[in-house]
Amino acid sequence: LADYVSRMPEGQKSIYYVAADNLAAAKSSPHIEALAKHGHEVLLMTDAIDEWVVDALREFDGKPFVSAAKGALDLPESEEEKQQKEQREQELKPVLERAQQALEAHVKQVRTTDRLTDSPACLVSDEHGMSARQERVLREAGHDVPQQKRILELNAGHPVVKKLADIGDAARFADWAALLYDQALLAEGSLPSDPAAFSRRLANLMAGN
Repeated sequence: LADYVSRMPEGQKSIYYVAADNLAAAKSSPHIEALAKHGHEVLLMTDAIDEWVVDALREFDGKPFVSAAKGALDLPESEEEKQQKEQREQELKPVLERAQQALEAHVKQVRTTDRLTDSPACLVSDEHGMSARQERVLREAGHDVPQQKRILELNAGHPVVKKLADIGDAARFADWAALLYDQALLAEGSLPSDPAAFSRRLANLMAGN
């Protein structure tokens, strides 16, 4: 941790981390795309106990621990970037509302994201909520953990999200939104709740439907 803090660029206030089942999954996590772009080092955590240790420590050397997969990331941005982001959010508002309605049973909110640069979507927990990996660890240990709804974040600049905005048919839009949700689950190491439905939607997409 001392080495991490010594390498922090000027202006970075937090120690960022991401938890995954293995090193490869942590390195390829969509949640760290924007952090990497901004030059922020991310701690890759692969042991089941890691997130609970971090929750107990809270900070190191006055720098709070921040999960790349929770809450909103406080990344530096210029006034021009801020205005562009607000414009994209306004333009995408109808899509966010339609996706929220289509995925109401699965997510608590659909919003645009600052943390993605390459991926179309990701799922995040509330700032003080339990991560998806913590849920899985507890369930595997035999604990009865209620399923929590998380936040689906969409990359407004991604071609898939832009194409989503052009889909007028309600049923087709719902299928695309569900595919984005399932893809976000797979990217973090979770499985879709209905693999058969996921396969059917994917086959329809590959067939051009």
